[in-house]
Amino acid sequence: MLALKPARYASAVSATLVSPTKTKHASRGGSGLGDLWRVIVLNDNHNTFDGVARALASVLPGVSFDAGMRLATEIDRTGQAIVWNGHRELAELYWSQLETRGLTMAPLES
Repeated sequence: MLALKPARYASAVSATLVSPTKTKHASRGGSGLGDLWRVIVLNDNHNTFDGVARALASVLPGVSFDAGMRLATEIDRTGQAIVWNGHRELAELYWSQLETRGLTMAPLES
């Protein structure tokens, strides 16, 4: 068994205990594996409010037709809306399903 000198051991422990913790912030350009991914729908000239609301309600969990209408209004008013964010795999799935339903999609962002 390896014997440690008490002074060295105490020094190593105190350095560990006083180290500041760093908050991890999502950064662009990283792998994005642990980051939340954003699904963004863009405004266009061919989808109706009703069509956008129905597509959002049929694809996104927890989004009712009324919530879809509120998002459609935001898309019309601002040019885009983040309609969902979460893990990459689900973001890719929802993005693909919304695009298949004819919505104009921005590239996925993390």
